[in-house]
Amino acid sequence: MTRSVQALAYARPSALTDSTGGRHLGLETAGGTTPLGAEAHPQFFAGFLTSPQIAARGLLAVADVAAARYYQRTRPASLDPVVTGNGDRLRFESFSGCCGVYARLDVLQEGLDGADTGHGTTNVDVNNPLREALSRLAGDDPLHLRVGPEEMVVSTFDGPVVEKKVPLPDRWLRGFAEAQVVSAGFDLRAELSAAEAVRFLRSLPRTATAGARGPLWVVPAGRTLRPTTRPVPGAICLPGPDRLVALQRVLRHATALRVHGPNVQDGAATAAAWEVVLPGMRLTLTLSPDPARGFSGEGGVLEALATDEAAADADLISVLLAWEPRIDPADLAEQSGLPVARVRAALTRLGTAGRVGYDVSDAAYFHRELPYDADRAERHNPRLVAARTLLAEGAVHLAGSTSTVVSGGRRYQVREAAGGVLSCTCTWWADYRGRRGPCKHALAVRMAKRNLIAAGGTR
Repeated sequence: MTRSVQALAYARPSALTDSTGGRHLGLETAGGTTPLGAEAHPQFFAGFLTSPQIAARGLLAVADVAAARYYQRTRPASLDPVVTGNGDRLRFESFSGCCGVYARLDVLQEGLDGADTGHGTTNVDVNNPLREALSRLAGDDPLHLRVGPEEMVVSTFDGPVVEKKVPLPDRWLRGFAEAQVVSAGFDLRAELSAAEAVRFLRSLPRTATAGARGPLWVVPAGRTLRPTTRPVPGAICLPGPDRLVALQRVLRHATALRVHGPNVQDGAATAAAWEVVLPGMRLTLTLSPDPARGFSGEGGVLEALATDEAAADADLISVLLAWEPRIDPADLAEQSGLPVARVRAALTRLGTAGRVGYDVSDAAYFHRELPYDADRAERHNPRLVAARTLLAEGAVHLAGSTSTVVSGGRRYQVREAAGGVLSCTCTWWADYRGRRGPCKHALAVRMAKRNLIAAGGTR
C-alpha cells in the first residue's frame, strides 16, 4: 500500500488543566490552511463550551475511530483528528486505519457559547494523557476550549516542540473523497427518539464475527428499527454493527438518532451514516458497505477525475470557495456560469484533494483544506492509472455503442446503454455491476469518446 509520512509539529502537547475559573482544554494545532494562506499553528476558537462533558466525549469518539482498525485489527492505526473552522462551527474529522469508518463531530454555534469561530483546517494533537483526562471529565464545571496557540506564546522557544511522524496511506485521501461522494447520495431513512436510540444501539452485537455471514439489515418499524433477514424496500444496511461502538461514548446524552442512506435497489450492501444528535452538536459515523471494504476502492470519483473539463471547472470553483459551512451548488453555478451538473463534478474533483466534504444532516457540501497535494489521489488511483495506460497504448477501439478494449492479451467488450451507462465483459463488472464505479476498460472507453468529441469527431 502506497504511503508517505507527514510530520505534525505542535508547539506543546494538548492538555486539560484546572484553573480558578474552571477547566481549560487546550487543543494544539499543527500547520494548516486559513483564508490568509498557510500558517504554522492557526487558532480557530477560544471560548466556553455549553456542554463540556458531551463535547469531551464526542472528541474522544472521533479520536477512537482515528486510532482504530475494524478490519485486520492487529495492525496499529493512529492519526490526529482534523479540525476545520467554518465560521459558525468546529468540525472534528477522522478516518479509521482500515479506511472503512469516517467519523465527524460537528460542534455547532449553539454549542460554542457565542464565541467567534475562525476559518481554516489543521490537525489537532489528541495524546494519551489528554484522552485520559477527557475520560475523567465529569460534572457541569465550566470548560474553556482553545483550538490553536495562545496569542502571547506564538513563535516562542520556551517549550519543547512536539513532533509526530504520521504515516498517511494514499487510500485515506481517497477514502475522504469517496465518503463525500457516497454521502451526497444519501437521504434520511429513519429517526429515533433518545430512548429508542439507546435501546436499539445497545441491542446490536459488539463482536466482529457477528457480521461474518453477511451484512445486517434493519427496517423502520414504528418508533424504532428492527432487524430483517433481507433487504426489503426501505431497509437500511448495517454491515459490521460493531463499528458503531464509538457512539457509546455519547449515547447517554443523545437527543435523537438519525440514519441516512441510499435507496436499496438490487439488494447489494450499501454504506450508511449514523448520526447521533446531541445538545449543540452532532456525531456522525459513516460506515463502508463491508468491514473488509474501505471507502478508498469505491470508484465514485473516477468519472470526475477522468475529464479535463472537470479539472478546469475545479480550478474555477476552488476560487469561489470561502470556508462556507454550507456550499450550495446552485449558488456556485450562478457565480461561475457553469451548469449545476458540472459544478457537482468539480466539487467531486475538489474532494479528491480533501478540499470539500459533505454533511448529510445539512444535505450540503462544506469547505476544508486537508494537507494533500491536489494530484495525489489521481496519481495513486489504480483504475484511473490503468485506464490512461490503455488509452496511451491504443488499446481502445471505438465502434458505435459497442467498443473493444485489448488488455492483458484478452479482448473486452464495453457496451453503452441508454443514458450513457457503460457495461463491460470483465470480471470487475460481473462482480460489482457498476456499484463501485467503472472498471478500467469502461473508464478508458469513456475517456476515448470524450477525446473524440473534443477533436471534432462523432461518437
